[in-house]
Amino acid sequence: MDRCVVLVDAGYLLGAAASLLAGEPARSRITVDHAGLIQQLRHRAEAETALPLLRIYWFDGAPDRVPQPEHRRLRVMPRVTVRLGALTRSEGRWAQKGVDAAMHAELTELARNRACSDIVLVTGDGDLLPGLMSAKEHGVAVHLWAVQAADGDYNQSEDLVAEADERRVLDRAWITRAIRAKDLNGICSPSPAPRPEIAAILSAPLPEAALAASGERAGQSPPPPSETTPAPAATPDATAGLAHEDAHPLTPGVPAPATGKGVPTPKDLAGLRGPGTTGPATAPPGNSALRWSSDRGWVERPAPALGEPPETASLPTLATLTSAEQRWADREEDITTVGGDPFEVGQVFARRWMERLHEQSHVQNLSVLYPRIPHRIDGELLRYAARFGLLAHKDDQIDEHDRYAIRAGFWREIDVRAAAEPAPAPGTGPTTP
Repeated sequence: MDRCVVLVDAGYLLGAAASLLAGEPARSRITVDHAGLIQQLRHRAEAETALPLLRIYWFDGAPDRVPQPEHRRLRVMPRVTVRLGALTRSEGRWAQKGVDAAMHAELTELARNRACSDIVLVTGDGDLLPGLMSAKEHGVAVHLWAVQAADGDYNQSEDLVAEADERRVLDRAWITRAIRAKDLNGICSPSPAPRPEIAAILSAPLPEAALAASGERAGQSPPPPSETTPAPAATPDATAGLAHEDAHPLTPGVPAPATGKGVPTPKDLAGLRGPGTTGPATAPPGNSALRWSSDRGWVERPAPALGEPPETASLPTLATLTSAEQRWADREEDITTVGGDPFEVGQVFARRWMERLHEQSHVQNLSVLYPRIPHRIDGELLRYAARFGLLAHKDDQIDEHDRYAIRAGFWREIDVRAAAEPAPAPGTGPTTP
């Protein structure tokens, strides 16, 4: 068939690019515009082979072969197929397993079935030499592309270079169109735009600070230190919405307090949203930070026999609002269009939840709880986010910053959609404390 195929070893391409631009092969040192990179690969392959592209195969490693957000973005692009090997950690270093074998199998299968006449290989691994030779024996022209080496020497197997029909070098100018260094020679490239929603959540007051602010507003002096809960230093449990009911709000294994003394109420937390929200803004203390998100630790809970607060207990979960047909459609959307960015994941979850509510009063009940997400909904949100490969390898935890981004995306979507809804007539809507 008169068409070309591109096989990309992502570990080689991005690792060599990081060495070239940042001085070390760690992919964490670079930012990649995957859509732009795919377009560059396609245009160059079609130009050099003078043939239309059949497909780009992207070979990479992932923990337990679970697609990461970048893999989810790539696999929904046209003419792109993602093949994943395992990513394992040994002696403090990450290593790919099965990627070379998958590339070898794909290379020989394409050649044997005469699926294309030209194959572009972006790799440097000599283990692919038998596959390259087999492809040539089936009449396929093999083009080998190299990334310009940081030290001016080869970063490819010399046997692989000698066996290829054509060889080209992707130089620094070509690489930097879609890949940039995060830190090069001490000069940081522009960082992504700050997310004010995350900053607002991070600046929410701790219990002692909130009580002091509440007392000042009421013209009272703050309670003495002995009557307040000390400001905690622990970070949130990764599965805040899934923790045991008797657990301490911050410290695992410590019994929860019998009362909610020292815990801010929803009134104390109102108005802390980011830009574009409808509530009044309140400047939080500069040295405070939100360290958890669940029912425990944010509101004065009633006695255990009385159960959950009414405004929280009345909020339905997304699972109870979703039919079997909608569940199938949601999964289809997750696979084909949701890229997996933590902020985007929170927005998608909130959009579905709001669209399926039968009573819009639930939105008002939720809004007064900001920035706390009720226990059941927060756990469901984190379980949904885990589908997108956001769990840290072998820890079954979501990165702390990702959790903030997930919840910030949730609240931003709630704010945007609540602002778009017509205001209820006077006397018909729920009252806000």
